[in-house]
Amino acid sequence: MNKSPGPKESGFHVFATKAAYWVGTKWAFLIATLVIIVWVISGPYFQYSDTWQLIINTGTTVVTFLVVFLIQNTQNRDARAIHLKLDEIIKAIDQAQNEMIDIEHLSDPELEKLAEKYERVRSECDTRHKRRENKKD
Repeated sequence: MNKSPGPKESGFHVFATKAAYWVGTKWAFLIATLVIIVWVISGPYFQYSDTWQLIINTGTTVVTFLVVFLIQNTQNRDARAIHLKLDEIIKAIDQAQNEMIDIEHLSDPELEKLAEKYERVRSECDTRHKRRENKKD
């Protein structure tokens, strides 16, 4: 990881961030692959028993269950940071519409209305652009 934790960062957040980063490395993938290979090779020794199958099923289920929460924690923090950065940009640009700040808190129907509004704006821009292009020809 490139950035060391700041003075206010501690506890689960630091652990989740480091763990999520590590889980996403090629080394974690390599270790997981090796575990599967060892498990497959050990099949004949354990006569492909139910216990042999249960070990990999339980192990992968537990790891997946825990990693989902670690990754979700880091994604939540990243999304919040991105929203705050975008809010700052919106606030700093005079022509930007400040009502766009915190739109992630709107309901789904409100977001759909906003999306339709901007789809109309995009369509109008496309129409104007096409008219300009046609006038040039």
